Amino acid sequence: MTRAHPHIARMSPYTLAELNAPKGKPLISLSQNESLRPPSPTAVEVAARALGSSMLYPDPDWTDLRHALSDLHRIDAAGILCGSGSLDLIGGLARVFSGPARAVLAPAHAYPFFRTAAQLADARFDTAQEVDAVVNVDALLAAVKPDTGIVFVANPGNPTGTRIPKSDLIRLRQGLRPDILLVIDEAYGEFADHLDERCFDLVQEGNTVVLRTFSKAYGMAGFRVGWGLFPPAIAAELRKVMNPNNIPASAQIAAAAAVRDDAYMRETCAMTATLRDRASAKLEQAGFAPYPSFTNFLLLNMGSPGAAASADKRLRSQGIFLRPQGGAGLPHTLRMTVGAPTAMDKAITTLNQWKKEDQA
Repeated sequence: MTRAHPHIARMSPYTLAELNAPKGKPLISLSQNESLRPPSPTAVEVAARALGSSMLYPDPDWTDLRHALSDLHRIDAAGILCGSGSLDLIGGLARVFSGPARAVLAPAHAYPFFRTAAQLADARFDTAQEVDAVVNVDALLAAVKPDTGIVFVANPGNPTGTRIPKSDLIRLRQGLRPDILLVIDEAYGEFADHLDERCFDLVQEGNTVVLRTFSKAYGMAGFRVGWGLFPPAIAAELRKVMNPNNIPASAQIAAAAAVRDDAYMRETCAMTATLRDRASAKLEQAGFAPYPSFTNFLLLNMGSPGAAASADKRLRSQGIFLRPQGGAGLPHTLRMTVGAPTAMDKAITTLNQWKKEDQA
């Protein structure tokens, strides 16, 4: 029987959310960080029309989408690459710029796919400690080794929900060797854009990439569209390993329409922030400790791994699914997506009952 490469054989499958509600219980999924709102109606409409031309290959240069993004963010369209979700771009960057001789570095509680991408490239994955689930630039710089090739930082973070200011990212870039690629993953960037600290200009400063996605604020997880702004030399190398037909035509057209319906997306972000902050306040009043969040989810500090497991078991018994974060080095936490108010209220009520009965 054909054998996999040793570094692939050593890997564990990527951990997916478990969503099997008990018999008779409706499923309430607050585990995937999906949008509480569908995509822009305009995006859905143009995608439906585009299906009639599905006998044609999609545009391999994502021309209209790139120009829509360029117009919105006032960035150079030539520097934009698009992928099948930002995971596509993260994986490609790891394959091209890391490997057995070039390690990957990330914060301790970083997005778990950063580790997976490093493993796929047969690269060592190093981590730097965080402080209260917040990225620490000094720790990252201290963790750099002679063979470090890429530093991944999600800002805002997943699963933490926390963020660092742009000034810290500038300090990180300035403190890294010029040959180290800094990848800033802003999958949740739209939820923090009101802070006016977008990082696209850092791409011009040197060996830096900024990534975003349509899966969160745009409510288009099912369309699988991600994008990023790249220096020309990085983009040229990454294109060599990318599928030239990676995003279906209907998804490209829908994403471009969503970009041009900026007001709808901003309204989604505002609605999400209102529900998130309301839920956070309720949880705090009940004695829970959610971390500060700049995303569409809350990370709950349950106090201990045992308490997190116990609460998770109670929630699942009611068909309510949050996301345990042991895989991100946070076994004492549960991550709660901001969803419909009724779903959030039921989850909080169940947590309150658990606290009174099991933690008394």
